[in-house]
Amino acid sequence: MEANHPETDDRGQVGIGTLIVFIAMVLVAAIAAGVLINTAGFLQSQSEQTGEESTSQVTDRIQAVAITGDDITGSGIETVNVTVSKSPGAQDINLENVTAQWVGPQGTFNILEESAAGSSESNFTTSAFKDADTSYPVLNDPDDRFIIRFDLGSDYSGEFSEPLGEGEEVELRLTTQQGSTSVIRISAPQSLSGVSAVAL
Repeated sequence: MEANHPETDDRGQVGIGTLIVFIAMVLVAAIAAGVLINTAGFLQSQSEQTGEESTSQVTDRIQAVAITGDDITGSGIETVNVTVSKSPGAQDINLENVTAQWVGPQGTFNILEESAAGSSESNFTTSAFKDADTSYPVLNDPDDRFIIRFDLGSDYSGEFSEPLGEGEEVELRLTTQQGSTSVIRISAPQSLSGVSAVAL
């Protein structure tokens, strides 16, 4: 007849309890690690997206190559033409999605491209001047040159219709779909007498 060994039985029960606690801790640690990995991946993708958007706001800019004024009458310059290209390193820029803010002597006006504006809204028009791959209205090559035309004459109704007078200055802000803003300063000559077109 075998003798009972209560101490040995107690040690076995303690060992099983410890093993259960250990397994539970391993499971909790594995779940926590999974959550941390998922969170880290999400944060990384968010930071990459934020970085790309921030870069676009800095690099995807329009730059003015030339600015001229014509249709000059006794009231002043009735048409302003801004020849633009995309800045170095910029991605494709669709001029139909560009918004303009015209800050001049008559006030501040927010202007849309003609295809995006309603019939009663102030707007500007665009055309291709140099476009080898016929991408207009998208600036997709550093060599592209498009013209943004602001008609200040009587052809357009509303507030945005006053010609640019002698010596007057305008600050033009062009904002791309990516959120990048280019500031262009336009200055009319002190005298417009006897000329049909001027550089601004």
